[in-house]
Amino acid sequence: MTAPASTQTDYFGLTIPFMHFIGLVPESIAPGYARTTLPWRKDLTNSRGDVHGGTLMSVLDFTLSAAARGSADASEGMATIDMNTTFLSPGSGDLVVEARCLRRGASIAFCEGDIRRADGELVARATATFKIIRRRPGGD
Repeated sequence: MTAPASTQTDYFGLTIPFMHFIGLVPESIAPGYARTTLPWRKDLTNSRGDVHGGTLMSVLDFTLSAAARGSADASEGMATIDMNTTFLSPGSGDLVVEARCLRRGASIAFCEGDIRRADGELVARATATFKIIRRRPGGD
């Protein structure tokens, strides 16, 4: 399956083809906070019809890293050092992902976030550590 031919989504100042492919919708970003939504699609599900755990981890990884950035300023990137995810209930229907940056130092950020169903049921919770990567003009 391929993603529909359309303009790439702005992911808080970044172009991320994989997030566009799975249909993640960026909603809001603020210092230490980010919120996204994942509309349910059959092609994102496991054999039981629930959103696949790998998809859940991917949207958590992005949303937590966005909370660490805290703005649409793309002068910084985040590289995941460690991420721990706990799955608590099936990811059925549209999902809301909220993330918070708990502490941000000069080179490391610590974040946590949740995925909830539309009825408020907690689906997954994650914590992650990110290396802050400062982009240099002319650098990669």
